[in-house]
Order: sequence, then C-alpha cells, then structure tokens
Amino acid sequence: MIRPAVIVLSLTGLLAGCASFSPDGGMSEVAQGVGRETGSGIGRNVVKIASVEQAHQAKEQVANLLAMPLSADAAVQVALLNNRDLQAAYNDLGISEAAYVQASLPPNPGISLMNVGGTGVANFELRLIGDILSLITLPRRTAIAAEHFAHARHQAILTTLRLAVDTRKAYIRAVAAQQQVGFLDQARGTVDAAVKLNIQLGQAGGGDQLDQAELAAFYAELSARMAQARLTARRERETLIRLMGLWGGDVSFNLPAELPPLPGEPESMATVEIEAINRRVDLVMARHDVAAQAKSLSLTEATRYVSMLQLAGIFNSESANPLTNTNTQINRGGAQLDFQLPIFDTGEARTRTARETYMRALNRLAAKAVNARSEARIAYETYRGTYDIARFWRDRVLPLRQTVSREVALRYNNGVLAGEGMRVDLFRFFVDARVRIGATASALDARRDFYLAAADLQAALSIGGGGFASNEPAAPASTPMQ
Repeated sequence: MIRPAVIVLSLTGLLAGCASFSPDGGMSEVAQGVGRETGSGIGRNVVKIASVEQAHQAKEQVANLLAMPLSADAAVQVALLNNRDLQAAYNDLGISEAAYVQASLPPNPGISLMNVGGTGVANFELRLIGDILSLITLPRRTAIAAEHFAHARHQAILTTLRLAVDTRKAYIRAVAAQQQVGFLDQARGTVDAAVKLNIQLGQAGGGDQLDQAELAAFYAELSARMAQARLTARRERETLIRLMGLWGGDVSFNLPAELPPLPGEPESMATVEIEAINRRVDLVMARHDVAAQAKSLSLTEATRYVSMLQLAGIFNSESANPLTNTNTQINRGGAQLDFQLPIFDTGEARTRTARETYMRALNRLAAKAVNARSEARIAYETYRGTYDIARFWRDRVLPLRQTVSREVALRYNNGVLAGEGMRVDLFRFFVDARVRIGATASALDARRDFYLAAADLQAALSIGGGGFASNEPAAPASTPMQ
C-alpha cells in the first residue's frame, strides 16, 4: 500500500533540484557580454532599471553625459541607460528566467475528495494524485528550459549591442550632417563677399548687371542647398535623440563641429571570418536553439508511447450511521495507476514534428555560419575601401582643387583690378566654385562613410547585419551642384 504521506515526501524531495531566481535576473552575464564587445566603460551602463533609486541614478548619469559636448561613446552610454525599448528587452529576459524556474518545478499533486451518502454508512474517500510522467521527465524539461534561458540572455546581449551600433551610426550621421551645414555656410559667406564686391564695382562703373545676376543666382543656389543640409541635419539629430530616449530639455545637447580625422592606418584583420564565427552572438543563440531542440527531440522519443501516467494514493474511511447506534469505523488505503493506451495516437506525429524542428534549427545554424563569413568579408572590404577612398579625397583631390581655386581666384581678382582685358571669364569662376564645393562635400561624405563602415565591421563581427545587410545605405548628405 502506498500511503499519501510517502507520495508527499517524494514530491517534496524533488524541490531540492529546482532552479531559483538569480539575484540580478541574468543581467550580470549580459553586462559582461556587452563589455567584451564595447569595452568595460560602456558595459558598466548595462543595467536593468527596476527601482526608483536605479531610475534616479540613471537620470543623473545621463545628465552628466549630456552636460558636455557629446562623444560617440557618450551617446551610446546615454542610449543604454535611457532607451525604454532596451529596458523592455530586459523585461523579456526576466520573463524567460521565470519560465525556466517554473519548468524546473515538479507538478503540484491533485487532491480528490469524495463523500458517499444515502447508504446508511458514512463514507469519506481522499485521493492524492501525482503525474508520474511529469516527474520522470522533469530533469529533461528543466534542461530544455535552461537552454531557452541561455538563448534569452544572448538575445538581451544582441539587443543591447544592436542599439549601441545603431546609436553610434546615428551619431556619425548627425555630426556629419552638421559639418556639412557649417561648410556650406562658410562657402555661402565667401560668395556673399564676392556679391558685395561686385556690387561695389558696379557702383564704381567696373561691373555689369549680368555679373551681378550670375553671382546672385549662385548665392541663391547655395542658400537652397544649405536649407536642404539643415533639414538633413535636423532629421539625423532627431534619429539620434530617439535612440537615446531623450525628450524635453535633454534634447539641447551639443555635438562636436566635425567628425574625427581619419586614422593614420586602417585596422588589419587577416582572420576576419574566424573572428565572426567565434564572436557572433546570433550564432551562439542558434547553437542554444539546436541544443534545446536536440533535448526536446530526445524527450519526445522517450515519451512517444506514454503521454499520460498518473499515480493516486487512496485513503478511504467508512463509519456506521449514527442512527444504527454502532461505533464501527473502517479505514482503507490503496493506490491507483492511470495511463493512456496508445491505440490511435502512437506519438509518431509528435516525434516527426520534433525531428523536423531539430533539423530546421541545425540547418539555420549552418546558414547563419555561411552568412556570418560572407558578412565579415564584405564588411572588412567595405571598411578598407571607404578608408582608401576618404584618404584619396583628402590627400589628392582636395589639394588639387585648392590649387586650381587659388589660381582662378588670383587671376579673377587681378583681372578685376587691372581691367576687363585681363579678367578671367566669370563663368570659369562659377564653374570652379561649384566643383570645389562639390569636392569638399564629397570628401566629408567619404569620411562619414568610413566611420559608418567601421561601425558596420564591428557589427558584422559581433551581432551580424550591418549597413550592407540590415539597413539601407545612407544617402549622401550633399551632391555636387550641376
């Protein structure tokens, strides 16, 4: 006879193997994973805000970062502290941990009470029911849940790193767009000075209305172009504000006047594919998926023919009806085993589904590995290519354009002072100004594209994607004037 107390003690003993909630909900591993890819300074700002005190501390940190001209690293730190979508991703991690702990708990036993009356005998029966199959498979189900929780931790790392990359790229675009505005404003100032000089010459009898009209039209073109550049700068800045989760007075932060100069030499990576395979967070997540599906397949095959197995401990007590004036009481105990017969559902469909799901996860992992290698190669080639292009604009094109512009300006000014006979054609002056402005704007765009490619390279090595895979390439902030 199996006594109910024995069953209760057996179930209680299983609690020793149950999982428990971690002190920080898995956030320490997320912070470490982010720190490995971005540096410990940024990794320290990976925090789940779960109290008023933490929210106050985060607000103070954001205020201190915004009080000075914003750097790229500071922008990323603000986003990690202030972006609410990121905090929601950390809540998803907490939900996954709760599911893991829940999966490690043995099923609660059921109690069935029955009282039979109208027989002249008071009959009371107690049944303590436990799901034996759930108890037997508990370790395997716990292992599967642990794989899902590990997947969720890496998903949180992936979300954090992607926000960091997106914020850094938005910062680069915002600074580059602001730099274009400054350059065009300076160019318009130069043309404005020429317009005023030509007006003075006209008043002194040394100019004509055609020259004045040409200069005025050129000045108007630059003004329209600068208005477009200002609109682009506002749009890029607003994207950065949104990623950093700012609003109200916090949006008035200051950006540097221009992007950093190009580094002396680009990074050299001979093993870029190997680095991607070893570091990519999405590949780690895919491996956890495969492990979870392998465990799930094994569990499904082990329980193919048995889908329900219950054991009930029974305690029955009978006593005579008080009207019979007897004090007889009979106590009985026993056990009951229930299981389903696999007559119609033999478990083949469940087994086939589990096997196909496992193979799907395995094939997706293989596909991700192939894509990771390709993305790493093209990311590095883009990085090196944009560096060479930006350096060519800086070292070759711009110096040549400056030489041409200096000679044209010198001859134009000398011609104006000496008389019409020695004057360089004004059309040549306009052509040179347009080409020079376009060349400088293109050089600024090339520098911006290099820093965007550098961010994409880091993304390709750590999280996958990048501008070549997940985002449309950035449109030039300016184009040469025709």
